[in-house]
Amino acid sequence: MITTDSIQTLRAALQKARGQRKRIGLVPTMGNLHEGHISLLEMARQESEFIVTSLFVNPLQFGPQEDLQSYPRTPSADQKALSRAGCSVLFAPSVKEMYPDGLRNHCSVIVPGISRGLCGDSRPGHFEGVATVVTKLFNIVQPDVAVFGQKDYQQLAVIRALTKDLNLATRILAAPTIRAPDGLALSSRNGYLTPAERDIAPLLHRCIRQIADAIEQGDRDFPSLIKDGKNMLEQAGFRLDYLEIRTTQTLEMPAQQDKSLVILVAAFIGNTRLIDNLECCWFS
Repeated sequence: MITTDSIQTLRAALQKARGQRKRIGLVPTMGNLHEGHISLLEMARQESEFIVTSLFVNPLQFGPQEDLQSYPRTPSADQKALSRAGCSVLFAPSVKEMYPDGLRNHCSVIVPGISRGLCGDSRPGHFEGVATVVTKLFNIVQPDVAVFGQKDYQQLAVIRALTKDLNLATRILAAPTIRAPDGLALSSRNGYLTPAERDIAPLLHRCIRQIADAIEQGDRDFPSLIKDGKNMLEQAGFRLDYLEIRTTQTLEMPAQQDKSLVILVAAFIGNTRLIDNLECCWFS
């Protein structure tokens, strides 16, 4: 595995791979890798022969009061894990390499509509930062496929939209959420949880599973389902950011006839913000 912080070195390796007619896969990450990230590489390996994994904590997607400085960074462990997983190139650029003229007047990519609401309301500017850095990575790597996790459901929708709207050739693949045995979605931020908070955290998934089961059994009283879910989480000690039912394709509020839905939740347990989601279908 090649490890580099240089765009020039990465592009030279990509040029050689393309000369060998290898399909290029990209797995963008912010590091502190866990089994969920490795599952993205496994999906990329099914669709490509040369896999680039980026490891970059992107300052553009963090708000002023968010955890940019304290975000967990484990570069040595990440490098070992990626080598074992069959990564071809680990691209770990500095902020200077990605934003050589600084962040202040940098061009940005805005994806209207689908980036509003949910995490878009709670984290102003977050999806603009995500869309900008992903567009930059797509331009640097020019991958045939790129893999993103479904745990970040709205982020995945934003990336699909920008890829379509900007006529990018990269095909977006969605990898299922990887969970701990008790149902908690794997996340780098799980490391912030105290033992007591970790015991409570799986209730987040149980809550949305309960709502999904009710919908699939024909319950269309969405306001009551959300109200009961919020009560369940708040009584357990969560501080709710949002708990909502949306359509899977557009993330709009559902009408009674909509059948393909997703339940999305973001909540704080202690100082840690966790997100999760679950798709469900109603068969009338």
